[in-house]
Amino acid sequence: MCGPNLSNDDRHKIGCYLFENSKDGKPIRGSMNVFAAKYSVDRKTIFEVWRVSKRQREDGEALQLNPRIKATTIFNWVKQGKLRSHTSALHSSLTDENMFNRLIFSLSKLSYDRISNSLKFKDMENIVHIDEKWFYISQDGAKFFLLSEEIDPYRHCQSKSFITKVMFMAAVSRPIYDGDGNLLFDGKIRIFPFTFEDPAKRNSKNIPTGTLETKSVASINKQVTKDMLINKVIPAIHSKWPASMSKEIIIQQDNAKPHIKGNDLDFLMAANSNGFNISLTQQPPNSPDLNVLDLGFFNSIQSLQTKKRASTVDKLVSIVLDAWDGEPAQCLSDVWLSLQACMLEIIKLKGHNNYKVPHLKKKAQRLAGTLPRNLVADEAIVRECLTHLHINGKDANLDEISVPLALNHPF
Repeated sequence: MCGPNLSNDDRHKIGCYLFENSKDGKPIRGSMNVFAAKYSVDRKTIFEVWRVSKRQREDGEALQLNPRIKATTIFNWVKQGKLRSHTSALHSSLTDENMFNRLIFSLSKLSYDRISNSLKFKDMENIVHIDEKWFYISQDGAKFFLLSEEIDPYRHCQSKSFITKVMFMAAVSRPIYDGDGNLLFDGKIRIFPFTFEDPAKRNSKNIPTGTLETKSVASINKQVTKDMLINKVIPAIHSKWPASMSKEIIIQQDNAKPHIKGNDLDFLMAANSNGFNISLTQQPPNSPDLNVLDLGFFNSIQSLQTKKRASTVDKLVSIVLDAWDGEPAQCLSDVWLSLQACMLEIIKLKGHNNYKVPHLKKKAQRLAGTLPRNLVADEAIVRECLTHLHINGKDANLDEISVPLALNHPF
């Protein structure tokens, strides 16, 4: 039974009655049920009032029966806007060198715009972000909304510690629009599962011996990622890249150990074929906020993937690919703009990551026709950053940064 909290007066009346009409240390039979029905509360609430009143009287104390559940001052202040709730997210630990690299990386994405006479982010249309993510066939503690007459779903697996999962490598670039806002290139190059086919070694009720089964690659090492990059990602770029765009392309990846470096001979051979000149670079260490896939696009894909059930690896792969195809280019375009907003915060904080991803109200700006393609940086803050780099002995990077910005640093 659920009802309103008992007031102090009600608790006092109930406590006095139960104690004064008790016999041999016990309340009158049925009295608790009567009070529970009268005040529309659970019988346990009445029993708690009886227990506290009995203890206080036996100890010779004055009867004090204040409820444990209160409309607290903190709750009232939250409602009034004096306090706010906050969920504290864990950030990657950064060394001083990490912060310098993040700052230099973010500043390098700026250039001087002669039309607006301001420092704007470059279009970054020739950059391809790649990254890996595990997608699980099921999740423990999944939430469902059911009709009142529906039966609770029964979900099972052999072990919660070993839920089937598949790693995918995704490659994206920035979507391209024409002057009228028509989509020319959606930027979604491809997402690839790390799977292989293996013949079944024994008969089962579902699969006869010898039937090819799709299995997840359990160990993602350098050779596996290299094969994926050379044999899947680069051919996908070749086939999908718009003919009107420059074929000078930069693939940006994080610093995971299984990733190859840009001087790998096999990579260079594949990257410089079909008229393309593709280079491979690492983003600053401990900086998932500088990759659009980690920044938000993977989460968008996963939110669609978890809406459907998968019972096999093949089905999971199919669901993830459908989620990838179903994600609108506008979502990816928005994440690229969020990346610029994050880099602005990095510049303001001189490389630190103690910030929240800024809310740009992109939907409202898009409806109003005011959503920019590229964000503007404050020149005074940029100059402060150049001074900060000089003071800390990073002069080697100053010319490379300041020339595109048309800023003549005095160092």
